[in-house]
Amino acid sequence: MSRIPHRRMLSLSAVGVGALLALTACAPPGGGQSAPTGSADIDPTAGCGTEDVVLDMYIETGFPLPKELATAFTAQYPNVTFDIREDQFAVITQNAPRVLQDSPPDLMRLPQMSALTEGGLLLDLDPYAEAYGWTEWPESQLEQLRVDDEGRRGSGPLYGMGLNFSMTGVFYNKELAEQIGMTEAPATLEEFDGYLQAAKDAGITPIAQFNGGATGGLLFPLQGLMASYGPTAPINEWIFQAPGATIDTPETLAAAEHLQGWIDAGYFADDINSLDYSQMMSRFIGGESLFVFSGDWESGNLDAQMPGNAGFFLVPPLEGSEQMGAMSAPLTYGIAAGAENPDCAAFFLDWIATDEEARTITVEVGGSHPMGPADAFMPEVDPESVTAATLAAGNTINEVNGAMDFIANATGAIYAQSWTPNVQRLAAGEEDAATVLSNVQADYEQEIGD
Repeated sequence: MSRIPHRRMLSLSAVGVGALLALTACAPPGGGQSAPTGSADIDPTAGCGTEDVVLDMYIETGFPLPKELATAFTAQYPNVTFDIREDQFAVITQNAPRVLQDSPPDLMRLPQMSALTEGGLLLDLDPYAEAYGWTEWPESQLEQLRVDDEGRRGSGPLYGMGLNFSMTGVFYNKELAEQIGMTEAPATLEEFDGYLQAAKDAGITPIAQFNGGATGGLLFPLQGLMASYGPTAPINEWIFQAPGATIDTPETLAAAEHLQGWIDAGYFADDINSLDYSQMMSRFIGGESLFVFSGDWESGNLDAQMPGNAGFFLVPPLEGSEQMGAMSAPLTYGIAAGAENPDCAAFFLDWIATDEEARTITVEVGGSHPMGPADAFMPEVDPESVTAATLAAGNTINEVNGAMDFIANATGAIYAQSWTPNVQRLAAGEEDAATVLSNVQADYEQEIGD
């Protein structure tokens, strides 16, 4: 397996990984320019003014929330319109350094942040945080978005802002669940295993999970299982590149072996390695699988397309264990250091977190908790909806301090070059759980220079 370039090289030249991914999406033209050093003139209190402004926004395909928010913002501020470009997350990860350098957007869905801050490609948002009062929000909302001068996350300048706090777990089809005797969410991992086997025995596809192309969708169940087998703090330390951190521990190995057991038992759709995200959701909504591992950003969509028929739960703990956690992180956006309209972009980010209409859209469309002050407005939701279930699960994670960032965000290249091919080989039976973790840890250490 080819190794990943050193992280400090990555910030200037990592987009050469495209040949390994065989992606067809086009990167912006250019290259060879020095990285921007930051917008020379920003006014943290300027907002969007009264002149016509076009905000250039680069977003992730398949997520309606940013477009819904942009439409509502333009309705309130008609002088501001949006030029929106969409790509898959893996493509954004590949192209991020060149996009930020050669055609810097005002707003961009951010992959792993450390390499981008090292290259001077992202704008330091601390002046806006002071001006708009973001520093008065719960610190846990912003700490994942801070990067220090060593490239470690959790402290230092603020380089991103979340559209919301997203969380992953398990959606289930209630009608199919009733066919196998499942009338409520499983309380333990052993009980969940039993339902998976019962679905297979009944001729129902237990799990349709995306894992094809450049996407490692098996990371969703893997990370959920990691939270069942061990604490989340060491996983966050690894993601934040704490000295000596490793993803290859006895607890994570047990989680990966449990996932391999699901694969070996035939609980995933046969074509998992050719299944993309949209196909996964289409099958689930169409009643072709009992479970999918996805995030609360689908809650509004499922309430609309499967009213009353979709449920949600976190990957349950081990039998007799209180261990509980989930991938939960801001849906991160940043402002390019060379952005044309940084003040208006920052005003838009503040509006998302503080405006009542924007917060309502975040809950109803995004299905998750908005950013912002602890006592900010929250819209009412139908207590029987899947949105209510995901919000309740988010509260549970906050209560037990079980949130962890996405393991794909540990370095700039770890998702595309290491996690994805390794879990695809795991799904194909070409690699075992122990090899997946050892390969990923080796790639991680080479990239960060340990």
